[in-house]
Amino acid sequence: MVRVSNNLVGILNIITLLLSIPIIGGGIWLSKQANTECERFLDKPVIALGVFALLVSIAGLVGSCCRVSCLLWVYLVVMFLLILLLFCFTIFAFVVTNKGAGEALSDKGYKEYRLGDYSEWLQKRVNNDKNWNKIRSCLQDSKICQRLLDDGSSTKVEDFYKQHLSSLQSGCCKPSNDCNFQYASPTNWTQTPTSSLANPDCSAWSNDPNVLCYNCQSCKAGLLDNIKSDWKRVAVINIIFLVFLIIVYTVGCCAFRNNREDNSWKRYP
Repeated sequence: MVRVSNNLVGILNIITLLLSIPIIGGGIWLSKQANTECERFLDKPVIALGVFALLVSIAGLVGSCCRVSCLLWVYLVVMFLLILLLFCFTIFAFVVTNKGAGEALSDKGYKEYRLGDYSEWLQKRVNNDKNWNKIRSCLQDSKICQRLLDDGSSTKVEDFYKQHLSSLQSGCCKPSNDCNFQYASPTNWTQTPTSSLANPDCSAWSNDPNVLCYNCQSCKAGLLDNIKSDWKRVAVINIIFLVFLIIVYTVGCCAFRNNREDNSWKRYP
C-alpha cells in the first residue's frame, strides 16, 4: 500500500534536489567570475551547501520511495543534526547580537558607533588583524564611501549632517564627531586648532580615499552593527526554517517506521 508519509518525503526531496542544482551552478559561476577576494570567499561555501543539499535529498528520496531503510536512517540522522545545529546557531545569534546600538547625535541625521558597546566575541573577530584585513578589502571593493560622493561631492555641511548614513558609512567614511574636524566634502575633512585627537580614530583618519577611516574602531563598530541587524533577520528566518525542518523530520520518521513495517511484512509473510 502506498504510504502518504513516504510520498510526502519523496516530493519534498525532489524539490530540494531541484533547488540544489542552481545553488551548485551559482557557486561554480561565482568561482569563475569572481574579481575580488569577497566574491572568491563565497564560492566554496555556496558549492558545499549545494552538494550537501543534493546528497541529503538523494538519500531521502531513495530511502522513502524505494523503501531503503538504511538510507532513510542516514537522512533522518543528518536532519536531526541540522535541526540541532540551526537551533544552537539561532540561540547564539540572539545572544551575541543582544548588545550594542548606535549613539544618536544632536542635530545629526546619522549615529555614531563605539566598538566597546558590542559583544566581546564579535569584538575579537574584528580585532584580529588577519580577519580585518580581509574585511577592509571587501569594504573598499564595495565602494560604500564613493556612494557619498556620487550622491553629491558638493553637498553643503548642513545638508550632510541631516543625511541618514548607514552604520558602515558613518563608521568608515567620515571621522568621529569627537574629532571636531572641519567639513570640506563627505570624505574630505581637515584639522583645525579646535580639533581633538583624544579619540584614537582621529589619528587614524586620512583623506586618502583608499584609507579614510577603514582602520578606525568606529568602522569596526559600524560593521558589527550591520552584522547585528543581518543576524537578527537571519535568526528569525531560521526559526521559520526550523519549524519546517521539524515537520519534515516528523514525516520522515513516519516514513522510516513504514519502511520497517513493510520489511517485516515481507520477511514474515
